[in-house]
Amino acid sequence: MTEKGKEESCKVYQKGVQHLVEKGISRVPEKYILPIQERPNRRDEEKISTKEKLKLPMIDFAELQGPNKAQVLKSLANACEQYGFFQVVNHGIPMDVINNMIEVSTSFFELPFEERAKYMSSDMRSPVRYGTSFNQNKDQVFCWRDFLKLMCHPLSDALPHWPSSPIDFRSLAATYAKETKYLFLMLMEAILESLGIVGTTMDEKTEEQEEEDKNNGDNYKNATMKRFEDGSQLMVVNCYPPCPQPDLTLGIPPHSDYGFLTLLLQDQVEGLQIQYEDKWVTVEPITNSFVVNIGDHLEIFSNGRYKSVLHRVLVNSMKARISVASLHSLPFMYRVSPSPKLINQSNPRRYKDTDFESFLEYISSREPKKKNFLESRKLIEEANVC
Repeated sequence: MTEKGKEESCKVYQKGVQHLVEKGISRVPEKYILPIQERPNRRDEEKISTKEKLKLPMIDFAELQGPNKAQVLKSLANACEQYGFFQVVNHGIPMDVINNMIEVSTSFFELPFEERAKYMSSDMRSPVRYGTSFNQNKDQVFCWRDFLKLMCHPLSDALPHWPSSPIDFRSLAATYAKETKYLFLMLMEAILESLGIVGTTMDEKTEEQEEEDKNNGDNYKNATMKRFEDGSQLMVVNCYPPCPQPDLTLGIPPHSDYGFLTLLLQDQVEGLQIQYEDKWVTVEPITNSFVVNIGDHLEIFSNGRYKSVLHRVLVNSMKARISVASLHSLPFMYRVSPSPKLINQSNPRRYKDTDFESFLEYISSREPKKKNFLESRKLIEEANVC
C-alpha cells in the first residue's frame, strides 16, 4: 500500500469501529489484528464450561447497613485482596435509572456518524470525548471499541458540554452519574473500615483510649470522605459492535484502571474477563448488579493490600455489547499516597506518590500496556544482604 493509501486508511480507522460496521465489512482490517501471542485463546475458551465461568464475590449493599455488617466487611476485604473485583447487589439504584442509561447509550451509538463526530477530541482533559480503540493516538494495533467519555465533576460545569442528542441523554446520564457517585462514596466508606483505617478495633483498650481512637478515626474518615466527595468522576460509555472475526482482536486489551474504584454497568452480553490465578476467566453478567474493581490508586493507598487486577474485553460476531464504566478517584490536583495508617516497620511503604498529571504524562508518551503505570509507581526494594 502506498503512503497515501495508508494515510487514507488511518483516517477511516480513526472514525471508529461502528463506522466500519455501518459501511459493511466481512473481515477484520489488518489494523485490528493482534499478534498471535496476544489474541484471545479461543480454543481454551471453548473448554471452559458454564459452571467454570467466574462468579465474583457478591456484596449485598443492603447488608452493609444492617446487623451483618461485620461479616460483609470481612467478605469485602477478602474480595479486594483475592480477586480485586466484586459484584454489588441490592445497591439501591432504581432499575429504571439503570435501564435508561443502557438504552440512551445504545441510542447515542446509533446516531449518524456526523452527529457522533461532533464530540471527537484528542484532548484528554476535554469534558466530553468521543473516540475509538484504547489510546488511538498511541495504539499500534487498534481494539474493537468505540467510546464516549464524560467528565462528571463538577456536574454543573460538565453537563452543558455533554451530547444534546439523543434529546434525553443529558438528563438520564446526569441522574445515573449522581446515583453512581453516591454508591461509590458508600462503598469507599466500607472499604476504609475493611482496611481497619476507621471503625472499631478488637484490641483491649481503656474507655479513654477507645474514645480517643474513635475521635481520631472519625476525623480521619471525615477528611478522607470529603476528598472523595470532591473527587473526580469519569464516565466511559463503551460500544463493542459485532466483529466478523472475534478471535483476531479484543474489545479492550489487558489493563488496570487508574482510579480508586470503577463501577461497571453492563448489558447481558458477556465480554468482561479478569485475570484470576494466571488464567483469563469470563465474568457472568448478573441483572441489576454492578461489577466493581479496585483501581491503581486504591492499591497504592492500601499499600498493596488490595489489588488492582488486569482485565480485558472479548468481542463476538453476533451481538453488540454496551457497558458504562464510572471511574472514581480523588480530585485531579491531589496526590495519592499509601495511607500512613497502613505503613509500619513490618509493612514498609511500597509505592511512590502519584497524581493525575503523572498518569496523563505516562500514557501520552507511550502505548499503555497491562499494569505498566502502576509498576512505575512501585518503590525499588533492595534485597537483604546477609
